[in-house]
Amino acid sequence: MPARAPIRTPRRGSVNGNEPLLRDISVTLIPDTPEWPGDTPFTCGWASSMAAGASVNVSSFSSSPHVGTHADAPLHVREGWSGSHELSLDAFFGPAIVVDVSSLSKEIDLEDLEKIQSLPFVERLLLRTGRTIASGAFPEDWPTLSESCVRTLLGRGLRLLGVDSPSVDPRDSKNLPVHNMLFSGNAAILENLDLRRITPTMYELMAFPLKLMALDAAPVRAVLRQIVA
Repeated sequence: MPARAPIRTPRRGSVNGNEPLLRDISVTLIPDTPEWPGDTPFTCGWASSMAAGASVNVSSFSSSPHVGTHADAPLHVREGWSGSHELSLDAFFGPAIVVDVSSLSKEIDLEDLEKIQSLPFVERLLLRTGRTIASGAFPEDWPTLSESCVRTLLGRGLRLLGVDSPSVDPRDSKNLPVHNMLFSGNAAILENLDLRRITPTMYELMAFPLKLMALDAAPVRAVLRQIVA
């Protein structure tokens, strides 16, 4: 029996002689960061201030966990499903491919997606729709994957779907079929990424959710590391 060739995986090398380039793809949280219409906005202030005579500055903030870049938890769409503290860290770390679907609208079938990027096997897929709150406004609509497309990608190994739009489902969806299908397939969800300056290619994703107990979502600091083949 002939010997099998070794499997080659991307290595963490230097980029142009420098250390691997880290790209922050998180939306900055400020009071003007658009929240989902009707949701709790991000607000911040100071519990104590050195300018007012305190020995230290201590800030405070309040917000829905869905404002800015975040990971949804299964509890978001169904009672009794797991909360934010139970999200698997493995899904949020590893190779990820960024695909630009900004030329598309409404529902994206697998055929539409693969005209842009062949995906015979994909663990982490990040979609650049161009409809992002990072622009400072909440978008009217955005393209989403069809249920049949998601089903096929899950069969090909999908573990995480990330989008720069506010949701993996359409804005007016009430039953959230893509959320439900992904969670039923043990896949994770990232929403409200900022991919405006990201070249579509393969990266290493690091996007760990905060360990908040039993919530339906958790804020994320999402980072891409450029990798060298």
